[in-house]
Amino acid sequence: EEKREREREREREREREREREREREREREREERERERERERERERERERERERERESRCRLLMNYKCF
Repeated sequence: EEKREREREREREREREREREREREREREREERERERERERERERERERERERERESRCRLLMNYKCF
């Protein structure tokens, strides 16, 4: 009986360890998704800066034409 109890306890401990590992894995996945969202936000900011540079460039061209 005692032997079975020790075995059940070891099994419960293994299960707790598996659960902790699953939790760590979920945490890594959440962190990775967050990093990916941040990279996407940065790419979007860069695209916006590029669009702004293009608008400024077109404005300068138009203004130059108006000067002639």
